[in-house]
Amino acid sequence: MKYNNRKYAAIFAISGLSFVLGSFVTARLQTAPVTVDIIKQAEKIIGMDFTGPQADSMVSNLNQFNTSYENLRKLDLPNSVVPALNFNPIPAGFTFPDGKNGFKLAKNEKVTLPANRDDLAFYSIRQLAGLIRTKQISSVELTQFFIARLKKYNGKLLNVITFTEEHALKKAAEADAEIKDGHYRGILHGIPFGVKDLLAQKDYKTTFGAPPYKDQQLAIDATVVTRLEDAGAILVAKTSLGELAQGDVWFGGKTKNPWDITRGSSGSSAGSSSAVSAGCLPFAIGSETLGSIVSPSNECGVTGLRPSFGRVSKYGAMALSWSMDKLGPIARSVEDLAIVFNVIQGADPNDLSTISAPFNYDGRIKSLTGYKIGYVKADFDRKYANHANDSVTLAKLKELGAELVPIEYPKMPIGSMTFLLDAEAGAAFQDLVLSHKDDQLVQQNKGAWPNTFRSAQFIPAVEYIQANRARTLLIQNWYEKLKGLDLYITPSFSTNLSMTNLTGNPCVVLPNGFNAKGRPTSITFMGQLFGEGKLLQAAKLYQDATDFNKKHPSINF
Repeated sequence: MKYNNRKYAAIFAISGLSFVLGSFVTARLQTAPVTVDIIKQAEKIIGMDFTGPQADSMVSNLNQFNTSYENLRKLDLPNSVVPALNFNPIPAGFTFPDGKNGFKLAKNEKVTLPANRDDLAFYSIRQLAGLIRTKQISSVELTQFFIARLKKYNGKLLNVITFTEEHALKKAAEADAEIKDGHYRGILHGIPFGVKDLLAQKDYKTTFGAPPYKDQQLAIDATVVTRLEDAGAILVAKTSLGELAQGDVWFGGKTKNPWDITRGSSGSSAGSSSAVSAGCLPFAIGSETLGSIVSPSNECGVTGLRPSFGRVSKYGAMALSWSMDKLGPIARSVEDLAIVFNVIQGADPNDLSTISAPFNYDGRIKSLTGYKIGYVKADFDRKYANHANDSVTLAKLKELGAELVPIEYPKMPIGSMTFLLDAEAGAAFQDLVLSHKDDQLVQQNKGAWPNTFRSAQFIPAVEYIQANRARTLLIQNWYEKLKGLDLYITPSFSTNLSMTNLTGNPCVVLPNGFNAKGRPTSITFMGQLFGEGKLLQAAKLYQDATDFNKKHPSINF
């Protein structure tokens, strides 16, 4: 590629950035003053056209902007510092779908210790909790079992970055002592779990899956970790993620799908999905900004919950997009998701983006009679890979008593709003661009973060704000379209995925069959904003009427 020195000097002078592009850039270009000629060149970046006199009038302002940028870049702004702006997904006229709090699980079935201990690998949280509560197995034994299983398969699956074994065994011993003394904290007491390694735990590294941070240790515990441990759960591993929450490639390799280890587990919640799928963890915490729970859950045949934006605290989590990041559980069943979500959800004074909202879940309901479930007709009418299985899912929902109501997307340029993620990610990791540490990232193709971060530096602040104004219209429009529905259903991969990561609606992605190659497929149940109660209830009823989530890979490697 040939570079136009004059053109690129113009771009860098306007943005105040310095890059090494070939041999022609030898100085810090941001020191060059902005001129009329530079402005005329930079117009091509923002798609605008100004007259010569108009450009001349801008010169002093733009030079002052550059001085301000340089001064601000001297500040220490670690990833943990949030902007003085909070995204709020609540539309005008909104009322919370769950009018009150309530949490009731399905009837507890008697559980016994299996003759073959390996069968424990695929027990649900409820089953494992029953064994611990009745003292058929200790938390220490269960913790040792899952750590051993993680270690056994990690060489092939590459789904763990850091084992927290010493911490886990100490906590498990404490759990056993408490239970012995009659202090049973609840269903998660003594249950092992993992967290995606963008969540801080003060005693261990938090690597973000990326070389520049592989030795980083944060002196805090993430709120999600704290809430799970307060409920008695045992952190046994920091699971892998594609570097800086993109894909399934990290500095240790590529995390694999246990159903087919020639494939990656997708990302970015790669390790959490892979470990749960392989029976190496009962549940794990993932995160989603634009598909990072949905995609690996689909690939690995597990069940995942992406909560409403603001439902779960992000304190102690790596920031990628302050207005789109969401943390949620990945597990074997919808009921397991409900159990974990009930513990981790709720407002947090350390995260000002959290919103206090009721959560009312009843796992005892037996029918979808009376439920109005929307479906995006245009999505289900098109030809796509999982059309047959998804059509069977629609039929099953009717059989369970639901009324299916066709709906359609808002007529808005939804894909054109997703550069909001690029802009926020470019800010969250601008220090990598300025220091050229983005060169250390494993992935360096056009679709990888280094190129996105660099490109994002040229997104005008005005266009970022305009896109957020369009987002307000989208949120309101979608809220109006969903009125009268309890939830809706879509294919896992469609316009809906981008749209609802912008609007903040919650989803449950769960297995609904297998493809011709024997790999699992999924479908997505979507909730009203803060409507996790009915969302989880309906998804559980569908899952109880099928057995896809009870299938698991034959691990022969």
